Amino acid sequence: MREKILNILLMVGLLIITAMALLPLLNIDGSWMRWLFAAGALMVLVVRVMECSPVDNLRINRLHRINIISALLFCASAVMFWYKGETEWSTNWVAFLMAGAALLMYVSFAIDHEQRRIARKGGNK
Repeated sequence: MREKILNILLMVGLLIITAMALLPLLNIDGSWMRWLFAAGALMVLVVRVMECSPVDNLRINRLHRINIISALLFCASAVMFWYKGETEWSTNWVAFLMAGAALLMYVSFAIDHEQRRIARKGGNK
């Protein structure tokens, strides 16, 4: 039950991040967007910290830690999104967002590949 709740919170957080990142492309701006983006990033970070690796495989454990780094990149993007337009360094919020998304995609595929490899081998090496 706990895992199901964490998965739902993760999906909601990622959807909020995606929606708030796309709205500036449509010339929609508001302070409420910054609050929601930050809330979504924080939600993803909390879920990633709370979820535990279900196997004793060292590679999968490392990939789960990379998931936490991805969530931290989303939070860094939220900080820069909050100060959007006020300083020169804050215009790079999209770069941090894309870096977090790239890590998230890599880890998703790598965990799936590793779990299939373990199932094929019949062990956890």
